[in-house]
Amino acid sequence: MPGGRRGPSRQQLSRSALPSLQTLVGGNLGNGTGLRNRSSNSVGLSAPPLSALITPEPVRHSKIPELPLDSSLLFEFLLFLYLLVALFVQYINIYRTVWWYPYSHPAASTSLNFHLMDYHLAIFITVMLARRLVWTIVSEVSQSSGGSLLRYVVLIAARLSLLTMCGWVLCWTLVNLCKNHSVLNLLFLGYPFGVYVPLCCFHQEGGKSQTAPPDCDYPADHQQTELTETPFFRPRDFLFLLRENLREQFSSPPHMPIHTCPPHTHSHTPELIRAEVEELKSDFNRRIKEVLFNSLFSAYYVAFLPLCFVKSTQYYDMRWSCEHLIMVWINAFVMLMSQLLPPSYCDLLHRSAAHLGRWQKLEHGSYSNAPQHVWSESTIWPQGVLVRHSRSLYKAVGPYNVALPSDVSHARFYFLFHKPLRILNLLIWIESSVVLYQLYSLLRSERWNHTLSLGLILCCNYYVLFKLLRDRIVLGKAYSYPLSSNSLGLKSQ
Repeated sequence: MPGGRRGPSRQQLSRSALPSLQTLVGGNLGNGTGLRNRSSNSVGLSAPPLSALITPEPVRHSKIPELPLDSSLLFEFLLFLYLLVALFVQYINIYRTVWWYPYSHPAASTSLNFHLMDYHLAIFITVMLARRLVWTIVSEVSQSSGGSLLRYVVLIAARLSLLTMCGWVLCWTLVNLCKNHSVLNLLFLGYPFGVYVPLCCFHQEGGKSQTAPPDCDYPADHQQTELTETPFFRPRDFLFLLRENLREQFSSPPHMPIHTCPPHTHSHTPELIRAEVEELKSDFNRRIKEVLFNSLFSAYYVAFLPLCFVKSTQYYDMRWSCEHLIMVWINAFVMLMSQLLPPSYCDLLHRSAAHLGRWQKLEHGSYSNAPQHVWSESTIWPQGVLVRHSRSLYKAVGPYNVALPSDVSHARFYFLFHKPLRILNLLIWIESSVVLYQLYSLLRSERWNHTLSLGLILCCNYYVLFKLLRDRIVLGKAYSYPLSSNSLGLKSQ
């Protein structure tokens, strides 16, 4: 009404009735952080730390069931069997014949041109593909060496006999290959090892790795060895790295890192979480490096190396052979990923990512009216808090944030693992695409070697896809439960 008394507007009422974060926390935090007001000046009032007044909600984790995982020996045997099938398929694609022609033609009397095959090369490839299986057998025998002295002596003799036989066969095939082929062809035999040494042995994560505190409960085998601070390694360091990296290629990692949620009242909780994330990043990168090398190694020796020893007068379908090379690499990659990154390991990474959190970088001038804090490494920041770090403004995205705002690796770690089924969904999508494409190629195939090749490879892919879908269905139901402390199967940590 004109001349009447105006009441407070809705905007003024909301501002005066609700206390702001600046009023609750105060201007100067006790841990050295400050609160910026609208004019970017620090308020002179002292207050307790932010974590003491605004406590983040405790991170609750879903408890997943123990899914069956193939043992190391069984997995290596299945992988070796798949690679042998893929090698047989590649030899069919290269040395096939028109065997239904009359027997007057000698080359067509059999389904394959066996007289053109190099058996020494086939044996050499088989021994190279069996290296992980042989080493796994030796490792399993070494672990079960307890008992009487006679059993121990027999096991030692069996190990030496197996390794000696493999070494003798490898040397015998190399000598015969050197007699029948040129130096250029022989260089292809050891090309993967020549590439692996400079790429994997010299490339280490940082000059000096950080060791995890004892509270993180990491096994001693996962503690990285400190390297010299000089830009070049000593010969002893190089030989140590070469031996350790080669040992990793023969067997899967025997131990799994352990994640322990530290108490929220611990003064060094953010440091422990960041140290645990650094260890998990190193372990994850090592596993990915092992997956990439072994998958490329398998595809190289199975599908590419036989093509290098084909005579110039021999005709084969180049497009089909290259397609087979890609398929072998993808299938070996998925098999190794599903074994080295099991659901329990992905859940471990997901739990660490939930404690780490993430920061979203904001543009200058945005949220100018909101309270802004100076980031502190000893503070657990709740969701939605604005902090300044390295002359930039960041917003807390996760419900529990201790990550370094300017560290890109922390943001990448949270992006990859804050959803526990991301890696599993990616593997299912890759394997499903391969299976669908092979089924489509099988329907359109007109040659007998294509039909036989696709049929054999699809049998192996069905088993891998079945295990991935089984894990996805079980884990999807486990993670779909509401995250409440009173729910069955859930644990608040």
